[in-house]
Amino acid sequence: MTEIEKVEKLREKADVTYAEAKEALDRSGGSLLDALIDLESSGKVAKPAGGGFYSGADLPIQTEYSGSYSDSRKSTDTGSGENFADLMKRFGEFCLKMFNKGLENHLVAFKGDEQLFSCPVLVVIALAIASFGITILLFAVSLLCGFRYQFSGDDLNKESVNSVMDSASDVADDIKRTFTESVSNAKDKEE
Repeated sequence: MTEIEKVEKLREKADVTYAEAKEALDRSGGSLLDALIDLESSGKVAKPAGGGFYSGADLPIQTEYSGSYSDSRKSTDTGSGENFADLMKRFGEFCLKMFNKGLENHLVAFKGDEQLFSCPVLVVIALAIASFGITILLFAVSLLCGFRYQFSGDDLNKESVNSVMDSASDVADDIKRTFTESVSNAKDKEE
């Protein structure tokens, strides 16, 4: 594009005189865009409504990236202001809290008034998950043999929880008593 064509083009876009267009092109080294920006900054051209890409006076220019990696990942937002990393952190904290509660609370076994053992609830849950059927069978047999169970600890040492355990022991005692009475009645009839 010749210099005269550039002056004409600049006049169409900026609505300035030939002399003003020529001076702006000379100051900008022949660049139409730079000449238009020069005219805008000198007030000879009205800024576009709502700003514009070539109007840098109102916009801050960031030459270096100053954010962190996590700032750039805000596009993975869940809609509640938390990103995936925050959700995973909260989930990890919840798991750690449950793990600690499982170690702090215990299942205590009694035979009569004597405490036989105390086992963290976490171990009981792990055994139940690993071998559910065997764990339930051992629990039922131990109840029939006269064992009683209670929970201890800040979270499980509640009357409602331990009353359920007492009810299970009472049912086992009733079954054992009924069975014993049935066997004794059968022996009495044989004699």
